[in-house]
Amino acid sequence: MESKIKQLNEKLSQAYLGGGEKRITKQHDNKKLTARERIDYFLDEGSFEEIGALVTHRTKDFGMADQQFYGDGVVTGYGTVHSRLVYVFAQDFTVFGGSLSETHAEKICKIMDLAVKVGAPLIGLNDSGGARIQEGVRSLGGYADIFYRNVQASGVIPQISAIMGPCAGGAVYSPAMTDFTLMVENTSYMFVTGPNVVKTVTNETVTSEELGGASTHASKSGVAHKTSANDIACLEDIKALLSYLPQNNTEAPKSIPFELKHEVREQLEHIIPDNANKPYDMHDVISGIIDTNSFYEIHKDHAENIIVGFARLGGRSIGIVANQPMFLAGVLDVNSSKKAARFVRFCDSFNIPLLVLEDVPGFLPGTDQEWNGIIVHGAKLLYAFSEATVPRVTVITRKAYGGAYDVMNSKHIGADMNFAWPSAEIAVMGAKGAAEIIFRKEIKEAEDHETKLKEKEAEYAEKFANPYSATERGFIDEVILPQDTRRKLIKAFAMLQDKKVDGPKRKHGNIPL
Repeated sequence: MESKIKQLNEKLSQAYLGGGEKRITKQHDNKKLTARERIDYFLDEGSFEEIGALVTHRTKDFGMADQQFYGDGVVTGYGTVHSRLVYVFAQDFTVFGGSLSETHAEKICKIMDLAVKVGAPLIGLNDSGGARIQEGVRSLGGYADIFYRNVQASGVIPQISAIMGPCAGGAVYSPAMTDFTLMVENTSYMFVTGPNVVKTVTNETVTSEELGGASTHASKSGVAHKTSANDIACLEDIKALLSYLPQNNTEAPKSIPFELKHEVREQLEHIIPDNANKPYDMHDVISGIIDTNSFYEIHKDHAENIIVGFARLGGRSIGIVANQPMFLAGVLDVNSSKKAARFVRFCDSFNIPLLVLEDVPGFLPGTDQEWNGIIVHGAKLLYAFSEATVPRVTVITRKAYGGAYDVMNSKHIGADMNFAWPSAEIAVMGAKGAAEIIFRKEIKEAEDHETKLKEKEAEYAEKFANPYSATERGFIDEVILPQDTRRKLIKAFAMLQDKKVDGPKRKHGNIPL
């Protein structure tokens, strides 16, 4: 018995080679960490329990029988983050380039199954060269096993992927199906086909960073929800993100203690410019409403005409969707519609209330938008809001024009409470355009066309470009002063915290993808 225990200890020692005996601290922030160092830093000290440390691959071909490494290129197990249970896997690039084999996949699948059974978040730290080519279809089957579990876990537990090295070929589809993807700047990349294949097929010359680096996916494609300067920053970003999320879809996010006080925010009174065509930064509105320094923005550099992210309001975790007048005047377009729809559906899946801050002049016109499907992509956001059953509150700060008014969480598609500032303009279109259509004949017959247009524009604005007509119909619950917004919202969300909705019985809806 003693000899068997000794052999086991020796094997475990070999399995742990290369994995930081000294605990990693923030002072290592410029260092690319090993798989075990990443887990060591990410989890609470002493909480990690490894599963499958002695697993090895089963391949006998191509000289692989003589290359056996314990763990087979991935470290899997569970532990705690700020005392909350999480499951984690970290691919080890030092073992076969982190390539995925049949047994490598089996280890990941095992903790994915456990995470769903127990109801705890799953964190994947990806650093892999792709499928292990010596195993052929067995490695491809391993990917498919993981993909299937990603889908089964979707909407059940939070799934977060960190790309901390290469992620290419079929490997990219697992992170793409998780809830959030974070990438490390300058050391990570994702693409289906690499620069060499691109060069051969399309004759384009492109670097790995240009093709699929962190900045590319954060700004252009939207694949990355957030980028981090280094491994340590990335792991800290995941910890911060987790703090806004529940363990699973049967729970609500944990609130932090909060005592309601005066809660008036005078700075909100002076944010909206007197000139309706002048932009302002919606971040200033968000900061004036939420708990201090609690905003965690998602997709910051992608589709900047809409802002999405998590925050705390009165200690409660909420999701925020807000038009951004600083970019494209806050219009809805293809990318912003997809970005917001995805975020709304995540919040609804995990019982996170939604706050919508609206200043939208409509949908972006043009052949580019129409040919790229603004109709179907705009419908995604409409569908997401209409389907959501979590508490939903809207504040219209300025413009709410046309179909975009309906889409941005209007009362008509199920919003619970809708507020408007006195500066709100709720109408089919802007006063100038409306006047040109409605009063075309009068303007044409007038001696001074420009003066008549301005007169009719003012007439239309007085009647429709305000929040009061909508309030009279009950489409707006209350016109509120900007400085009272935080207080009103805290009370509204507190009132809605026990909201329950039983929808029609169905297998699932058919969102316009």
